[in-house]
Amino acid sequence: MNSAGLIVKHYATVCGISLLCLHGAAFSQAQSARPAFEAFEVAAIKPAAPEPGRYIKMQSAHQFYAKGYTLKLLVGAAYNLSAQAISGGPSWIESERYDILASTPGTVRPTLDEQMAMLRALLADRFKLGFHREPKEFAIFSLTVAKGGSKLKDSAGPVDALPELTNTVYADHLTLPARNATMAQFAAMLNRAVLDRPVIDNTGLTGRFDFDLEWTPDESQFGGQLPRMATGLESARPDLTTALQQQLGLRLQATRGPVQTIVIDRVEHPSAN
Repeated sequence: MNSAGLIVKHYATVCGISLLCLHGAAFSQAQSARPAFEAFEVAAIKPAAPEPGRYIKMQSAHQFYAKGYTLKLLVGAAYNLSAQAISGGPSWIESERYDILASTPGTVRPTLDEQMAMLRALLADRFKLGFHREPKEFAIFSLTVAKGGSKLKDSAGPVDALPELTNTVYADHLTLPARNATMAQFAAMLNRAVLDRPVIDNTGLTGRFDFDLEWTPDESQFGGQLPRMATGLESARPDLTTALQQQLGLRLQATRGPVQTIVIDRVEHPSAN
């Protein structure tokens, strides 16, 4: 860990790659050759080392890695829910942390949605996860356009490039360089990784955007799992709410609303690799 530079790359990492635009028969062949991504080819699940930080990323085009996740947070990632919207299950689902290294099928890198589909299959197969859904009213955040209007710029990248939303923690602040991302994807990342309650996209903004967001995090963010900010350093970056307004022209409004929650009915410690 280097306190002067990059400390942790947190959740919601999607490696952005440019895809060749194919036409005619070549395009049809490429589409038909894409795997269904229904399950990982092989997956190793091990207890995580007692060190701070967690993330999910593709280490290569065919290697999925989840570091330092509890079962409850894995369920939240797989089903795009904050931890507060998941209940039930034994106490160890919030305390025991796991690393998962898995191989993906085919010859192309899976999208984030495809990665999460394979993670859902792994949870059912290896953790024997069973649950039901219940609608509940929750304290939520509504993501809207601020009074002065949006400051977002349309993405300059290829329209078929995969979105990139990577939170990176430094000694005194946190950065999010987002590329080719929709507001729904941004709200979903805030929902499952950053904030302590569900986030609903009510911006009404369509299209894909490139933006850079910098802020000073607090203890309520990332489930309290952030490494402690280096002592003696004062960050010049604002808090998240202020940064959203100043840098992106967006607003987080605390309110209440219905959320489809998950109630865990059964779960087991992961089966052997």
